[in-house]
Amino acid sequence: MKVFIVAAVLAVAAGAPAPENPPSYRPAPAYKPAPYHPEPQYKEEPKPYAFDYAVKDGYSGADFAANENSDGKQTTGYYKVALPDGRIQTVKYVADHYNGFNAEVTYEGEAQYPEYHPAPAYKPAPYKPAPAPYKPAPAPYKPAPKYN
Repeated sequence: MKVFIVAAVLAVAAGAPAPENPPSYRPAPAYKPAPYHPEPQYKEEPKPYAFDYAVKDGYSGADFAANENSDGKQTTGYYKVALPDGRIQTVKYVADHYNGFNAEVTYEGEAQYPEYHPAPAYKPAPYKPAPAPYKPAPAPYKPAPKYN
């Protein structure tokens, strides 16, 4: 009987008309795109410049220098750096729009390679398992006395 009542209620609910809803469509808002204004293009002439710096720090071993000059059309300069093998590398260069970048690399001094000394070998300590943590044994169960 209960099944029949539930089936009847479901049939009535399924047969009921859907509520009327207004259409959810709205036309897109009309707008005018912003006018296009490209960035102004300015021709910039190359400007002459010159810079020079050097670092020589005996504590850290840093030893390098650089120098560069430009007249706006051609750039000339050099840099030098201390290499890890003890030599000093110097690069002199000229760069322009016609010939591109041309460099002359020179080295001062002899390369020094220290002798190889193998690192000392260490044997690991023998395995010794860690002791188990102490856990006291549980107290034996004693039922509470019962008095009549």
